[in-house]
Amino acid sequence: MFRIAYLEERHNVLELEERLVAEALAPRGVEIRRYTRKHIDRRSLPLDEDCFVMGTAPSVHGAMKQLGIPVPAPHDYPQALQPWLHRRVWRETLGAVESWVSEGAAGSLFVKPADRLKTFTGRVFSHPGDLYFLGGGSRRQSVWCSTPVGWRSEFRAYVIGADVIALDHYAGDPDVRPCERAIAEAVRAYHDSGEAPAGYGIDFGVLDNGNTALVEANDGYALGAYGIAADRYAELLMARWAQLMATRLPVGN
Repeated sequence: MFRIAYLEERHNVLELEERLVAEALAPRGVEIRRYTRKHIDRRSLPLDEDCFVMGTAPSVHGAMKQLGIPVPAPHDYPQALQPWLHRRVWRETLGAVESWVSEGAAGSLFVKPADRLKTFTGRVFSHPGDLYFLGGGSRRQSVWCSTPVGWRSEFRAYVIGADVIALDHYAGDPDVRPCERAIAEAVRAYHDSGEAPAGYGIDFGVLDNGNTALVEANDGYALGAYGIAADRYAELLMARWAQLMATRLPVGN
């Protein structure tokens, strides 16, 4: 158990996720301290192995760097989960996508950033006018491309180890639920691969054809909460943070 929990506040208030963690940890005797992005940028928090840090991804990344924790690369589509994609997904450069769309190639692509820095919002690109949404990011940056599919619903599975601890609806028809057996099998395959974080979220949805398909995987250190209970959510985040703390390198390396 961590002794201190640093929770990011924005505009002097705690958002839903931070409130859930405060609700779960305060009764356990964990000292709750608020911080802002400025504290991270200035490295003014006295962070050590007894501290748990949560907040937006940029702030948590800053805390990791201060502590000597290597910031994990995004892992949206793990190899072990390929059988649950039910669509083609591949990496490309933004420049290649721009050329493809500019030349008026037939068909369409769903494209989203593959790196931590999100320079545009993932969307379907099908004609040259869509290039407006790419913004001014480097055309050398890596992006994920996939064949567009229709989603009837989308849910987030919250996972600790190999156990799904909650399944929350976040988009589409809440009555169209994904196959929980398929989700459990995917989670087990990811765990057995040795690549899965100790705590994470994994989004699944139901396609127009009725298949349960992987939307994307999400690391557990800065994970949005939907309907998950406060205690389970805090346990997931802390499991992942403890795992990350075990990877610390001497600061300055």
